[in-house]
Amino acid sequence: MLNNTVIAMWSGPRNLSTALMRSFGNRSDVTNILDEPFYASYLVSTNKDHPMKKEVIHSQLNNIDDVKKQCQSRNNGITYQKHMTHHIIDNDFSWMDSITNCFLIRNPEMVVHSFMKSWSVGEFEDIGFQKQFDIYNYVKKNINDNPPIIDASRLRSNPEQVLSKFCKIIDIEWDNNMLEWSAGLKDYDGIWAKHWYPSVMNSTSFKPDTNNSIKLSDNEKRIVDLAMPIYEELYKRAI
Repeated sequence: MLNNTVIAMWSGPRNLSTALMRSFGNRSDVTNILDEPFYASYLVSTNKDHPMKKEVIHSQLNNIDDVKKQCQSRNNGITYQKHMTHHIIDNDFSWMDSITNCFLIRNPEMVVHSFMKSWSVGEFEDIGFQKQFDIYNYVKKNINDNPPIIDASRLRSNPEQVLSKFCKIIDIEWDNNMLEWSAGLKDYDGIWAKHWYPSVMNSTSFKPDTNNSIKLSDNEKRIVDLAMPIYEELYKRAI
């Protein structure tokens, strides 16, 4: 009998989340992948002016309650959900109680530097740190007092060690196929992939962070300063 675990990976943008989705997509027992299922409902609810807004809204369920039900569904195999935390605009997290909630974090200096290249008008709430912390605290209090946290830099530096530990924690078998994948778009990618995923489309594995120094504007530094305490708190508990 196939494992029918539903994995919800709670991330912010530019956190290596798409590469991690590729990694799970290369497992033979992952039979369903949802790429940012709340994106359309987020755009409808907030009226944010994102690239490809109309296309995104028409490509997915865009009613929040419908998406919550979709995310609770189990299949004959593992379901992997890549979530952007800032897409969750309400504070009713109870629908998460029946799924396996996990967290992907990254140093906010790297996040902000990368994010602003794709969307220069981004603000603190657009990188998802506060909402990620809110969801983490809910999960910790109500579902799992030690939910798994993956740090993107650790993942890039030692993917086999981090991912094998992660698989053990969530009680799924380790699969060496998670370490490599084929380049290009995937059928599970969101319609927005051509705008947001240009680098990962060319990737085939996790690569270590470069040591290039990051230069931030004053506005970017302001956003980093807001996010850093949250990152540091979650980093203490990372695999």
